Amino acid sequence: MDEIKFYKKIEVTNPSMIAAWPGMGNVALGTADYIRKNLKAVRFAEIKMDPLATLDAVEVEDGISKFPKPPLNTFYYVKNPDIIIFEGEVQLTGKNGIELLDKVLDIAADLKTSRIYTAAAFPLPISYGDIPEVYGVVNKESLRNLFTKSGVKLMEGGHISGLNGLMLSFAAKRGIDAACLLATMPQYAISLPNPKASQAIIEVLAKMLDIKIDFHELIGYIKDMEERMAIVEDKVKDVFTIEEESPESRPQEKKIPGYIMEKIEKLFLEAKQDKKKALVLKKELDRWDLYKLYEDRFLDLFKDNQ
Repeated sequence: MDEIKFYKKIEVTNPSMIAAWPGMGNVALGTADYIRKNLKAVRFAEIKMDPLATLDAVEVEDGISKFPKPPLNTFYYVKNPDIIIFEGEVQLTGKNGIELLDKVLDIAADLKTSRIYTAAAFPLPISYGDIPEVYGVVNKESLRNLFTKSGVKLMEGGHISGLNGLMLSFAAKRGIDAACLLATMPQYAISLPNPKASQAIIEVLAKMLDIKIDFHELIGYIKDMEERMAIVEDKVKDVFTIEEESPESRPQEKKIPGYIMEKIEKLFLEAKQDKKKALVLKKELDRWDLYKLYEDRFLDLFKDNQ
């Protein structure tokens, strides 16, 4: 059973919480991490996980194998305004993921958190140069107008994979308001960090939480990543359709729906823990003619066990 270790006692009044785990484009964790560092948030607690909960490989150093360190799940806080920031190092699935969510929500309930915010990527057939759009999802009917003043569109349908999405419904079961902000990003680059999408979400959160963020460092990171994405986009342009192109220009090309890209990413996470899922993943990649694009990453699933 996971345990919560407190490093210091804090006093906060109805704080907001930002919770994040790894996901496509590292959008969620990139958002929380940048805000935390910018606000100089202070660590106050950690969820100590069972070392076996996420074990799927051993580390090798100088020819000797050893168990890797368990992933960190850390809480930070900042005052005026009062904000709690939670960062989980790994994306868990199944029972382990739900148990971790419950622990995070225990802290949220104990601190009388007013609202929990998560973040995620919204992969679409767009170019790296397009300005990200931000969509929102809430966990209660009464929150439908939450984003009206922020220019955020409500997401009409689809799903949000992983703990960044599950948090909303599990928070609702506890009676805690929660919302997820999703920023659009190129679907061909979901395995690359996308700080541009993170910036779009941070800008919305900065307004909603009344915080000031210095984007200077992030802008430099965005510039570096866009240089890499330009190369990637050039290589995969024959596989993915960019919205700027007219449909007539590629009549035989198969568009990859955003929900399929999310499904593939989820299958990669599941296959890492259960190699039987690799067969399902391979079939999905073949179905959408994506195996060559993901071949190295797919084969890496089996290298971990060698």
